[in-house]
Amino acid sequence: MRQRSSKALALTAVLIGLAGAPALPQAEAPQVKKTAATFPAFSYEPGGRRDPFKDLFGGTTVREKKTATGLPDLMIEDVVIMGIVATKGKSEAIISLAQGFPITIREGDRVADGFVLAIREGQVIFRKTVDSKGIPLAKPRDIIKEITQEER
Repeated sequence: MRQRSSKALALTAVLIGLAGAPALPQAEAPQVKKTAATFPAFSYEPGGRRDPFKDLFGGTTVREKKTATGLPDLMIEDVVIMGIVATKGKSEAIISLAQGFPITIREGDRVADGFVLAIREGQVIFRKTVDSKGIPLAKPRDIIKEITQEER
């Protein structure tokens, strides 16, 4: 037991000696200058080619399929006239959407490929201004939709 306590005492003395000893000088780390990475300025020269950073359609949307969910999506060819209501000199046409839901339209209302030009007794005249792909027509044309005999 005495031998153990003398070993413990010797170990304690060594530890105390290390704690009181001056620290060894450490090698200094080399100074590194931190600089921001600089990249060369980017510029694009099209050289007669299409600019890949420009929107191809110029912000306009292209219709992919014919779906009718309301007047903005309704194509003139898809319009089915169900009836015409005239009150106080103003006429409204009742049309059917693709799902069979009726809505009313008035003169000047816009549809996907044109607008309502006039509503007369038994017929609605549309002016088609763009084709089915959304490209403006050089010469707009009028399309007359009439109420079928079944609907009268």
